[in-house]
Amino acid sequence: MKRSLLYIVFLLLVSACSAAPDTGAVTVLEYIDTGVDPESWATVPAGEFPGGQQNHMVNLEYAYRIMVTDVTNAQYARYLNEALADGSASLGEVVVHEGETTRMVYGVYGYYPGDPFDGYEHEEKIEAGDVLFFPVEDPAVRITAENSAFASLPEYANHPVTMVTWFGAQAYCEYYGWRLPLELEWEKAARGSELVDGRGLAYPWGNTIEGENANFYSSFDLFEKIFGKLGNTTPVGYYNGRTYDGYATLDQASPYGLYDMAGNVWQWTGGDYPRQHYRYLRGGSFYSYEVDLRVWKNNSASPVYYAPDAGFRCVRDVP
Repeated sequence: MKRSLLYIVFLLLVSACSAAPDTGAVTVLEYIDTGVDPESWATVPAGEFPGGQQNHMVNLEYAYRIMVTDVTNAQYARYLNEALADGSASLGEVVVHEGETTRMVYGVYGYYPGDPFDGYEHEEKIEAGDVLFFPVEDPAVRITAENSAFASLPEYANHPVTMVTWFGAQAYCEYYGWRLPLELEWEKAARGSELVDGRGLAYPWGNTIEGENANFYSSFDLFEKIFGKLGNTTPVGYYNGRTYDGYATLDQASPYGLYDMAGNVWQWTGGDYPRQHYRYLRGGSFYSYEVDLRVWKNNSASPVYYAPDAGFRCVRDVP
């Protein structure tokens, strides 16, 4: 299957089960090098940090490493090629279960061992079997496939990968021996452990937010000039204090040096919570208002959900 750039110009942004951008376009852009390496990791030390809006002290008694940026389109395309080559994933039609309905989606899929089922009200049973990782034929994806070989659109190579289900995000991390971050791990990595004026940071860089801090709804970055208020993803690490075509960004790195922990795309987190089937996302996106970029805010969706404003990053344990 081959997708031309002309076909990609007209983009339908598809939401699986909650509000997400529903219009927009993937336009041929220039590749922007932010100087931030998507292959880099940061260490979060063991110890307490102020958690939640009330800044209650939470103790994570272990250190861990976390990706400095979200996983990019180039990185995910590389994974798809490797996983298909060794049989860890397959390409074809797979059944997607959404509540009481099912539909067939052509994409990359793989085996999932299922979740414990508590039989709670509104909880959906997730049984062992094949699950969708990535909807290859959806026009919103920024990864092309030709003769089952995947490659990122060059201009979007260092943008965060989107349109990946929770299953697809978890599979990526596990493939390399990593995992998705727990919500508390994600929050500590985003806000650090220090109190400022008696409280933890509301945003990774401080307690106030400007349009030049992050990619959010009506932040007036260069990509909004192209796409309008709806906006678009920005390259990972874009808000690092550099100036791009006259647009001066502020450095929005977290205390541990992580980028895009607020805005750009929502990020899947790990964990199966008792009595529910939902998974949680953190960080807000280019389609979120600034209040939803605060580090304690979260969003939830079924693990089959995918959208143009949802991505992920991985963590790994420190020996």
